[in-house]
Amino acid sequence: MYSHTTIGANDLLRATVFYDAVLAPLGLEVRFSGDGMVGYGLPGGRPQFLVVRPFDGGDPSVGNGSMVALLAQRRAQVEACYAAAMEQGAMDEGAPALRPQYHRNYYGAYFRDLDGNKICVCSHHAG
Repeated sequence: MYSHTTIGANDLLRATVFYDAVLAPLGLEVRFSGDGMVGYGLPGGRPQFLVVRPFDGGDPSVGNGSMVALLAQRRAQVEACYAAAMEQGAMDEGAPALRPQYHRNYYGAYFRDLDGNKICVCSHHAG
């Protein structure tokens, strides 16, 4: 059911530097770059997380209530992604922590990227 997620950015070079650092702990790398977009995915896989300049030429905007959640296999990956995001200038929306209101093993962190997009990195595993 899931194909890909696309978010907008004002400056693709700046966004690429940001997401290169933030997505590395998840093993995601640039799988495509060109035509106003950068696509990240697993090595050998197709791009599933795309950062683009809006196709209509307008400024990117952040949706109220919209969020992209990226899956981590381990809590340490959540922490590494969050730390990289903070080092790259992201805005904190919730440090890594257990969030048992979702379920007993939900471990997540939340931040806004340099363009204001809300990103979650979470693990559903016990460790």
